[in-house]
Amino acid sequence: MSNPSQQIVQRLWNYCNVLRDDGLSYGDYVEQLTYLLFLKMAHEQTRPPYNRESPVPKGFDWPSLMAKDGDALETHYRHILETLGKKKGMLGLVFQKAQNKIQDPAKLRRLIVDLLDREEWMTLDADVKGDAYEGLLEKNAQDTKSGAGQYFTPRSLIQAVVEVVAPQPEETVCDPACGTGGFLLAAHDFVARNNKLDRDQKKHLKKEALHGWEIVPNTARLCAMNLLLHGIGDDGTPPIRVEDSLNGDPGERFDVILTNPPFGKKSSVNVVNEEGEQERQALTIVREDFWATTSNKQLNFVQHVKTLLKVNGRAAVVIPDNVLFEGGAGETIRRRLLHECDVHTLLRLPTGIFYAQGVKANVLFFERKEASAKPWTQKLWIYDLRTNQHFTLKANPLKREDLNEFVECYKPGNRHARKSTWSEKNNPTGRWRAYSYEELLQRDKVSLDIFWLKDESLEDSANLPDPDVIAGEIVEDLRTALEQFEAIQTDLARG
Repeated sequence: MSNPSQQIVQRLWNYCNVLRDDGLSYGDYVEQLTYLLFLKMAHEQTRPPYNRESPVPKGFDWPSLMAKDGDALETHYRHILETLGKKKGMLGLVFQKAQNKIQDPAKLRRLIVDLLDREEWMTLDADVKGDAYEGLLEKNAQDTKSGAGQYFTPRSLIQAVVEVVAPQPEETVCDPACGTGGFLLAAHDFVARNNKLDRDQKKHLKKEALHGWEIVPNTARLCAMNLLLHGIGDDGTPPIRVEDSLNGDPGERFDVILTNPPFGKKSSVNVVNEEGEQERQALTIVREDFWATTSNKQLNFVQHVKTLLKVNGRAAVVIPDNVLFEGGAGETIRRRLLHECDVHTLLRLPTGIFYAQGVKANVLFFERKEASAKPWTQKLWIYDLRTNQHFTLKANPLKREDLNEFVECYKPGNRHARKSTWSEKNNPTGRWRAYSYEELLQRDKVSLDIFWLKDESLEDSANLPDPDVIAGEIVEDLRTALEQFEAIQTDLARG
């Protein structure tokens, strides 16, 4: 993050600590900033050199807020949020179900006048204000109480993934579980930074290239504002849809899909049974375009991503370990995926890099291919960044340079020039090796949960990861076991 961005984040965050004394959470604060920033920037665009018509109706705009004080300000602010939340387009997305969480009118006035009005946000470079907002989102993700971390993918990982997938100027990029928009932003920045774009390509990149779905309205709001502050989209049509992307096939197809679907394996809902007792029932998604019917959300997202891809389109999907080894529907999906797509790369991620502690995840890279009797996958290349690697969010966070060897091994420009770094005789600690399609089929349940490096922590207690990492892994293992028991209980109750 640049120095101007850091200064803005620090200034805004210092005031958050004042508001927290009144019971405002980090998430509440970022949300209120989003509303007010939108109103301020919309007003700035009505003045030179922009001279645009404001998307915000007169009387509900920034000048109307500046003209109020005391209880009248708090009342008017609530009225603005309620009114704009009923509008369509970007207004409706940003202000949907918006509520004022700042109950002290004096503190609301100070936030409006002393912090936000003093800055000309439209004149700030998109990188500065965008990075500043990203900084606030990351601070919010670090607050474990808010649970916002589940929507925040480490930016170092996103950068490496986007670099190897390498979206191009005229391609469309989709994230069907976009969170706060990290993958979409990185794709935009990669295209803009690595290409000399003509006028039409710039317009396409800003208004047509990026598409996202987000099921949580509050998160979709943050994503829309994040994109807007980075100069993506406009005040009219938002690039984000607030709905469950798994509900059905939207009919659209995309060149590139980059996504980290939400953690948690089973889709379920609370219902009241015939005895009047509340119980959880698994939500099994039935779609004709899916290879298998399952309540496992992550397996459903893998199938959904395949549907969304154009022929020869490429995907990178963050998945938990269970997608690699689960039987039943999991095995069916893996077999079909290996046959109908070119599943060429798997990145095994270390623990300790996500804000949801203990998560064991991977990035699966594949390309959709046209129908063929012959399987498209020939080799699956695996890079093990997990074994004997210990990261923590604070003391030793994952940095972009930690993924340098993976990016180099991937050979983004020419995947057919890959060479293994592992050799049983010459380099038994190599982290990069390939498995043939035939070898994968011979594995139990076609499991892709493959590792070959010796775990040093099993032999030497001095190499054990930090206690918080071990605790996080235990919590994740217990959570997974509990979900499996709940699934068994549900099946037994049905039977």
